Amino acid sequence: MSDVTQVMSRIATGDPSAAAQLLPLVYEELRKLASVKISAERSGQTFQPTALVHEAYLRIVGNGPSLTWDSRGHFFAAAAEAMRRILVDRAREKRAIKRGGGMHRVELDADRVLAEEQAQDEQLLTLDLALEALEKHDEIKAKLVKLRYFAGLSGAQAAQALGIGESTAEKYWAHAKVWLRSEMKRIDGCGR
Repeated sequence: MSDVTQVMSRIATGDPSAAAQLLPLVYEELRKLASVKISAERSGQTFQPTALVHEAYLRIVGNGPSLTWDSRGHFFAAAAEAMRRILVDRAREKRAIKRGGGMHRVELDADRVLAEEQAQDEQLLTLDLALEALEKHDEIKAKLVKLRYFAGLSGAQAAQALGIGESTAEKYWAHAKVWLRSEMKRIDGCGR
């Protein structure tokens, strides 16, 4: 049993010191995943990978043993979902009226940058809606998308985390991308 699995077992049994011991064991891997996701975001992103890792870790481990994990892959799937939720929540906050409805103080020559930023935020929100629909349609493919897109795992890593073969994962990935594109077009056509 790996160190990570042992610590996760101790968290599940309510050991209060185990949560503090888990972060050093998974931190570098989580930070790499967060870096991949943050690098895919627009330039000028103020959210740093370290902040994303810490916020995701707090959401999934928190103050106690509210969740248990069957395996290392299950833990990283939970981390991927937490990172996705954090990024989607940030995009929603930026768009919210109480925060200026997506309006930012910019210099006149930055109009193009602002338009691109708003388009990326809108695309992320549309993807989130489509992913929720995919989850209702095919949960395993939705989990695969979360691991590949939001956690930055390779096809092989995601297949291992889900306990499926690599060729199956690649077929699911191809199908999910087509399905999500179609669903996103449908959502955009409905005016969200």
